[in-house]
Amino acid sequence: MKYYIIAGEASGDLHGSNLMKGLYAEDPQAVIRFWGGDLMNSVYQENRTGARGGGLVRHYKEGAVMGFTEVLTKAGKLLGNIRKCKRDILEWQPDAVILIDYPGFNFRIAGFASKKGFRTYYYIAPKVWASREGRIRKLRKYIDRLYIIFPFEIPYFKSKGVNAIYLGNPLVDAIAGSKAMNETREDFLKRNSLDDRPYIALLAGSRKGEISTMMPVLADFAARLHRIPKYRDYRFIIAGAPARSAEDYSGYPGIAAGGEPDIRIIFGETQSVVRHAEAAVVNSGTASLETVLLGTPQVVGYICNRLTYLIGRLIIKIRYISLGNLIVDKPVFRELIQDDCSAENLVSEIRALLEDPQYRTKMLEGYAEIRKALGNTGASNAVAADMFHSLSGDKS
Repeated sequence: MKYYIIAGEASGDLHGSNLMKGLYAEDPQAVIRFWGGDLMNSVYQENRTGARGGGLVRHYKEGAVMGFTEVLTKAGKLLGNIRKCKRDILEWQPDAVILIDYPGFNFRIAGFASKKGFRTYYYIAPKVWASREGRIRKLRKYIDRLYIIFPFEIPYFKSKGVNAIYLGNPLVDAIAGSKAMNETREDFLKRNSLDDRPYIALLAGSRKGEISTMMPVLADFAARLHRIPKYRDYRFIIAGAPARSAEDYSGYPGIAAGGEPDIRIIFGETQSVVRHAEAAVVNSGTASLETVLLGTPQVVGYICNRLTYLIGRLIIKIRYISLGNLIVDKPVFRELIQDDCSAENLVSEIRALLEDPQYRTKMLEGYAEIRKALGNTGASNAVAADMFHSLSGDKS
């Protein structure tokens, strides 16, 4: 069968790649055409079944934006990509259109695909429980099967009359099978020419706007912690985001090996960087839940455009911005948002995680609750199997 998959950012690329593995396992003759990234393209190159139109159409780095003001400034480019995507679907005539998160773009495609008679699946439901609940009507109208990845979404969508399917969370699979969970700290340090000094992981986000906003705070945080005598030997490692370059992180004090403080950038190893750190400062999003599953104590720090923040306060209804805290509905780890996300506050929280064993242990116990709530491994394969069998039933 022919599958057309659309993922619009780094997290979607990760989940899309694992879904593709499952589809190829269920359907050896699968032909997959997709909008995604390097991970999805790698799976495609390993499994391509012939030149029948499959492959990468557009890389997510060419169009990923976040926030109300960011969307407005790039509206022309987004609309152009939507038109291109619609034409491509219509010309290729897939058996199913599979949308992964990225609601601003994918809702436009969902309406089009459904009206043109394509089977339309949504994998990783848009977070309508947080904001823009009116989109539920579109889910009912345009989506043939909705696959959710958080247990708290089950009663929510049921109460809204949406028949959502929960088969587990794909991050559990991604982390369990990752290099980070199956190597020693010594292997990681040796591979990256690092000595055995402890370090703090810094995750500034995946989009250029997030990085430019967070990096001044993170650089100041590193400098302040470094000035404290007991932390003089600590280094700081920035986990470079996919599709970003060293230039995106440059121009801030200490961003050089052996500098004061010693701040390094490592690309392509985010999970390993987090896994082997003493603690992590994490920009909110999928990375905060990954950090839970990797078992590293964290503090979430998030700053966005001021106008975006003010609008968000009016329409976002959730108590927490981090997926881990949302899953158990309590603050397992701290969230420092907007003005609270200061270098001073980050130093205070990281010191608590490193110096207070009871505080650290309580957080890790909360991690265990989150992990239990997510369920077992196998989500990606289960979703792929359900998609394939539902399409096979249609064909029979």
